[in-house]
Amino acid sequence: MTAAPAPRSWVRDLLPFVVMCVGMFIALLDIQIVASSLQDIGGGLSAAQDQISWVQTAYLIAEIIMIPLSGWLTRVFSTRWLFAASAAGFTVTSLFCGLAWNIESMILFRALQGLLGASMIPTVFTSSFHYFQGPRRVYSAAVIGTIASVAPTLGPVIGGWITDTLNWHWLFYINLVPGTAIALLVPLLVKIDEPDLSLLAEADYPGIVLMAIGLGSLEYVLEEGARWNWFDDSTIRTCAFVAAIAGLLFVIRSLTFARPVVDLHALANRNFALGCLLSFVTGIGIFSTIYLTPLFLGYVRGFSAWQTGTAIFSTGAASLIGVPVYIVLARKFDTRWLMMFGLACFGFSMWSFSFITHDWGAAELFLPQFLRGFPQVFAVAPSVNLGLGSLPPERLKYASGLFNMMRNLGGAVGIAVSGAVLNDRTNFHFLTIASNLTPANAAMTRLTDSLTQRYGAMPGSPGAGHAAALDQLWHLAYREASTLAYADAFRAIMVAFVIATLLVPLLRNVVAPKAPAPGAH
Repeated sequence: MTAAPAPRSWVRDLLPFVVMCVGMFIALLDIQIVASSLQDIGGGLSAAQDQISWVQTAYLIAEIIMIPLSGWLTRVFSTRWLFAASAAGFTVTSLFCGLAWNIESMILFRALQGLLGASMIPTVFTSSFHYFQGPRRVYSAAVIGTIASVAPTLGPVIGGWITDTLNWHWLFYINLVPGTAIALLVPLLVKIDEPDLSLLAEADYPGIVLMAIGLGSLEYVLEEGARWNWFDDSTIRTCAFVAAIAGLLFVIRSLTFARPVVDLHALANRNFALGCLLSFVTGIGIFSTIYLTPLFLGYVRGFSAWQTGTAIFSTGAASLIGVPVYIVLARKFDTRWLMMFGLACFGFSMWSFSFITHDWGAAELFLPQFLRGFPQVFAVAPSVNLGLGSLPPERLKYASGLFNMMRNLGGAVGIAVSGAVLNDRTNFHFLTIASNLTPANAAMTRLTDSLTQRYGAMPGSPGAGHAAALDQLWHLAYREASTLAYADAFRAIMVAFVIATLLVPLLRNVVAPKAPAPGAH
């Protein structure tokens, strides 16, 4: 009688959780897997420069709309069938992305891929509370935190290797085998709850529409604002207005409707509200640095997709090293202090990034990236237990969508602010540098004289050498201005983590129950 539960526990608890975690991993991986290969995809589809970024933006917009709906969809279709359908839809649309024939079809398929695959992310968070109780939640939170932080980090690495080794089509074909396996295994293994199709009749459809319009418009503004000089562009102004109005109406609707699609009332719980805020900040850090570092390596250093991937690999490796350390410490210490360590260490890594120079490569980036990667699980995993774990089981499904959306929204805001900082501070630093490049600057005069002599033999007008020297000087000044702007962007992220670190003591400690609460499912 006492020996029988062990094999049942493996099949009933660990194996289904592992299968679901694989689904979460590939859904998060695909956010950034195209990051280092956008130029190759654009060339293959004959896309313009201002179109190719939509390969990433379309996925993010669709995902950020669907994630908050996942809690309601889980109650309607059950965890099993929603996850299976999400995996199947993600797999089919991955095939379509690989077969895309022009940029318009790619953007459509990427949007569908994000829309259909997004439910795999928050569903894993809530399922972990079903499968793991008491001290075992330390392990599940560590696994989830690792996936949430490592998958986006590994995206450019894996994507760069696939593109250089095969071609960009395989960025999407690689999903077919694991996606199919997940879609087949989940219905056989996952048995958490039962569907309730009656909820379709009483759903808050106006709230769903308002949320989709608000989040979609906001994501567009954040992704495209820097490119079009923010509110100088009429489309950005219109979308910002629509996002504000739709967002306000959605909040009012959610707080007054009896059965809202997103449980905003959960924000009255201090731990959950702070957990959402801290999740937002970790999203800023994880996604912004994965945006900034490849950008720097590509445009300032001129690295290829594979060189960029290998240069940032140390972040993912450090994240994996941090997992067992976190698990050991979480069993002995209050996770709030571990979270403070994680956030503070992440902020310190951003400070170390601020000393970046134009010749930084893999060697120079190793220590800052190790300091960034190692504490990621310390920053993410505790927020799962401290934030979501503070809610009663019956509210988890509705609240987990909001919790996960905050991390992705933080990433979108972080990338948008980083883009704006790069644009504004590059101009500022360039003007500052240029103002010192006068004939009175002896070093500049020696440089231009040397360059003029070097290029003096160039064919053309007698002044061709001097013109070439001035062009070279402009590029040097712009390179240094860009590098200084990257340093400013990393400092801005550091400030966000300093504030987040100071907020952690406001969290209350959460002790996980030793057994599932009655009626939790």
